[in-house]
Amino acid sequence: MSDATQAQATNRLEHYPVTFFSTIMGMTGLALALHAADTAWGFGHMPAKAVYFVAMAMFVLVSVFYLAKAAKYPQAVRHEWNHPVRLAFFPAISISLLLLAAASLTQAPAMAAPLWWAGMALQGVLTIAVVSGWIGARAFQTGHLNPAWFIPAVGNVIVPIAGVPLGHPEISWYFMSVGLIFWVVLMTLVVNRLIFHDPLPGRLQPTLVILIAPPAVGMVAWVRLVGDVDSFARILLNGAYLFTLIVAVQLPRIVKLPFAMSFWALSFPFAAVTIASFTYAAKTGSVAHHYLGTGLLAVLVVIIAALVARTAKAMAAGEVCVPE
Repeated sequence: MSDATQAQATNRLEHYPVTFFSTIMGMTGLALALHAADTAWGFGHMPAKAVYFVAMAMFVLVSVFYLAKAAKYPQAVRHEWNHPVRLAFFPAISISLLLLAAASLTQAPAMAAPLWWAGMALQGVLTIAVVSGWIGARAFQTGHLNPAWFIPAVGNVIVPIAGVPLGHPEISWYFMSVGLIFWVVLMTLVVNRLIFHDPLPGRLQPTLVILIAPPAVGMVAWVRLVGDVDSFARILLNGAYLFTLIVAVQLPRIVKLPFAMSFWALSFPFAAVTIASFTYAAKTGSVAHHYLGTGLLAVLVVIIAALVARTAKAMAAGEVCVPE
């Protein structure tokens, strides 16, 4: 390796973004959605298993690179932590662990509990740290607020998805409560920002899709906690459908924007509403929701395939891991 090539690789490591962990959220969401579809239609478990192991490998790879960055360039990690937008993506690490734990329940049961404990503990710490950062000494501007702010606090609702089957209902209720409370607070703030202030910058436009995730994931977690589909579960599911329709109107404009890693924000919310649809169908026997989940799964597969292709193209062109 020449000195110039080595210097370029080192420079890319310094700018390796924490947002890369959102790719694991998307891939693990696809694995969970495929498993839900297999349960509904019985087309085979191999697609879900294959995607699960790809997601696990991606988590290991992304973690190794980010740990290398933290060891070699701790000031770059501190810069991301102090960044008003990237701060919200740090809990994507703990959420990835929690989603991998949920997928492991069926794909690799021995891995589920260790992943869940690690993800739950890290999620708890990051929630307190990020929220403390929001209300601490730093001054955030209205323009800094965007739907990615749902990730740190509302991400807590993912804990019950694996927590309840693993036998931890009380811990799961704590995280569910935190997530729902902050969803109400942040939804008010984010909608106010979207309506009454300047439009989101181009790179952050894809984060609009994150609006789908809290009610969709919340519905799945709520059903895990109460054991059935009740009125509140229906409210959450239909809220997720509302935001899916709103995003569908915006999507043609969003996909025309120059590619950035923030585009991976498109993946997990669509996976969440797909899983929520299959969950509702399984609990109520609704044929309509079976077909709705299948249609959403088809959209999700197209989104993931497009994201993988565009990411590979961007990496080949040297457009990833560069200074903003």
